[in-house]
Amino acid sequence: MRLFKWLMGTTAGLMLISCVTINIYFPAAAAEKAADRIIEDVWGRETQPQPSAPEEKETSEVNHNTPVALKVLNWMVSPAHAEANININSPAINALQAKMKQRHERLHPFYQTGAIGLTSNGLITLREASAVPLKDRNTVNTLIAEENQDRKALYAEIARANGHPEWESDIQETFARRWISNAAKGWWFQQGGSWKQK
Repeated sequence: MRLFKWLMGTTAGLMLISCVTINIYFPAAAAEKAADRIIEDVWGRETQPQPSAPEEKETSEVNHNTPVALKVLNWMVSPAHAEANININSPAINALQAKMKQRHERLHPFYQTGAIGLTSNGLITLREASAVPLKDRNTVNTLIAEENQDRKALYAEIARANGHPEWESDIQETFARRWISNAAKGWWFQQGGSWKQK
């Protein structure tokens, strides 16, 4: 009877494991590090990154009462989750990064005056038009449009380069937080629908 129960339990466990699709979850911590590296390259070292909120520690201990099938399943799924990483080294990503870095030299003075602000969705916008001389407004609007186009392309390309186009919105959300965290003192950013200054 014991042998029968053991065989049934093992068979059920194997059937459960064979039906599970192992998902690679969005690696948020790796995405933040990747975003910080790109932002530092684009903006230079003048900006001061702030650490992200500490994540809850995952426990690796398995309850001794956990069925063998679940222990095996945890063993199979955990490595896939842990090994996920973000690749930010592709020709398309490098080209976008270089364009953004070059453009930043022209945008920088407008961040400093508060004319341009960081939006909560990972883009930039003209926050205070009166801070831009009339003769420069068309140029600034063009720079903003080009920057936003390249930022959107960057988020999509990072997702594509990692074989997970479904990560694009997660990558954009991560960058949105990290642009703001890395912004220099005095720059403006959106938070909760209102503008704040660092």
